[in-house]
Amino acid sequence: MAHIEGRPVGVLGTGMYIPKKVLTNHDLEKMVDTSDEWIVERSGIRTRHVVSGDESNASMSAAAASRAIRDAGVSPESVDMVMVGTNSPDMLLPGVGPTVQNLIGALRAGGMDIQAGCPGALYGMAIAAGGIASSMWDNVVVVGSEAISKLVDWTHRSTCVLFGDGAGACVMGPWKPGGIRLTHADLVADGAYKELITLPGGMAAEPATEETVRERRHFIKMNGAEVFKYVNRKIPAYLENFCETCGITTKDVDWWIFHQANIRILDGVARRLGVSMDKFVINVDKYGNTSAASIMLGLHEARADGRISPGQKVLMCSFGAGMTYGALMLES
Repeated sequence: MAHIEGRPVGVLGTGMYIPKKVLTNHDLEKMVDTSDEWIVERSGIRTRHVVSGDESNASMSAAAASRAIRDAGVSPESVDMVMVGTNSPDMLLPGVGPTVQNLIGALRAGGMDIQAGCPGALYGMAIAAGGIASSMWDNVVVVGSEAISKLVDWTHRSTCVLFGDGAGACVMGPWKPGGIRLTHADLVADGAYKELITLPGGMAAEPATEETVRERRHFIKMNGAEVFKYVNRKIPAYLENFCETCGITTKDVDWWIFHQANIRILDGVARRLGVSMDKFVINVDKYGNTSAASIMLGLHEARADGRISPGQKVLMCSFGAGMTYGALMLES
C-alpha cells in the first residue's frame, strides 16, 4: 500500500459515455429463460446499455475522454499519456489506448491498454498517480471502457443478464487546493483464483478453431457463486486495513465508489463493514456490471451531481478477473 509521495496528485475532470441502445430485463425475458423479478432480486439490475451501430469501445472511450478533458479545462495537446482499462478491446492489436490518443487529438501523448479485470481503470489511476507525482507526466487521461456485450454468451442466462457497456474517464494531474486529491493507492492480485472468471478461447493458449467456437469458449465464463463468496470473504477485511493505513476508519469514509458487480455483493460488503448503503454510489440498476468502466461511471456521476463535496473522503474499490482488486483514497 502506498501513500502518494512527491508532487500532489489530483483528479482534474471527469466524463462518461453510455451507448444509446437500452436493453431491459423485459427484453431479456424474450431472449433467455429469465424474468424481471429474478434479475432484480439476484442482481439489482433493471436496465443496461449495449453498443450498436457504429459505437465501439474506442468511440465510447474517446467520447468520455474528450468530455473529461473539457471538464478539466486542459487541452488535448497537453495530455502526456492515455490509459484505457478494458477487458473488451475492439481488437488486440492495436490497443484502444493508442486509438483514443489519435481520436481525441492528444498529439504528443503515449497510449496504452491496461487489462487487469474490472479494476483496470483503478490500476490506471494508480499508475498515473505515480507518473504525475514523480513529474514524469503532467496530465494523464485514464479511461475505463467496456463493449463487454460483444463477449457475453447471450444464451447463458445467469451471465448475460449482468453485463452492460459504457465508458467513464478522468483527467489526472498536479493537485490544486480546492480540487480532489488522490492520497493513497493499493493494488492486489490473487492468481490462485484466476479460474473464477475467464475468457479461454481465441488467444495463444487456445487459438480459434471450429471446436473452440462450437464450445462457445470465446465468451466470458464466470463462477458467480464463488466470486460472491470470495469478495465477501476477502474485501471487507482488506478495506478495513486499507482505511487503517490511511489513518481513518471505515466510518470516516463519506462515499464508497465500489465496483457495481451486483447489488447483493454491495449489500454484503456494506453489512460486513458496518456501513450504510446510503454511503455507496449505486448505478448498477441503470447500467448493470460495466466491468472496468464501473467505478469511473460512479466517480463521474457522484462528482457531476454534487454528491462529492469539499472536505469529504471518497474510497474507490474494484475487484475482478485474476482475481485482482485494489483501492484508492480521494480527498475532496
